[in-house]
Amino acid sequence: MTQGFALFETPIGLCGLAWGEQGLVGAQLPEAAPGAAWARLRRRYPDAVEGSPPPAVQRTIERINDLLSGGRDDLTDVELDFAVVAPFNRRVYEIARAIPPGETSTYGQIAKAMNEPGAARAIGKALGENPWPIIVPCHRVLGADGKSGGFSAPGGVETKARMLTIERARTSPAPTLFDLEFSVAPQRGR
Repeated sequence: MTQGFALFETPIGLCGLAWGEQGLVGAQLPEAAPGAAWARLRRRYPDAVEGSPPPAVQRTIERINDLLSGGRDDLTDVELDFAVVAPFNRRVYEIARAIPPGETSTYGQIAKAMNEPGAARAIGKALGENPWPIIVPCHRVLGADGKSGGFSAPGGVETKARMLTIERARTSPAPTLFDLEFSVAPQRGR
């Protein structure tokens, strides 16, 4: 099987995608150190060859950039090679993919949707193993208390918060600056 990978610039930094004959096998979020994203992709996909992405992957790159620029593309039709994940994880990822940009869910809500009410921790573990961050939007899954929970991608919860901010996601019942309307009072005379 031939695998390839490519790095590309986004509004949050250098990301990457790895692909095979059955679709994407992985995605890479930005790393702090220069060259680290490339090195991580090489470690995760040692048989992949760096190169120009095929047209479908190039279109995915454009769509990811649009999403990370504040667009609303949910990426649900991007083809993923689910052969690289366990069946339980696949179920988690399919449910997480249904969370639209700007919305959030909880580990418990995903467990309920799976009809596995005690599986919140297992769901957290599965999301921590997510090979397709952004495309499988694990950043949209929060703890029951509305807190960010973990985020195993590079940058941790800071990257998660940044992505949720770009999407203008509501993470608590308290209003944010996005929810408030401002008016500008006329300038007073001197």
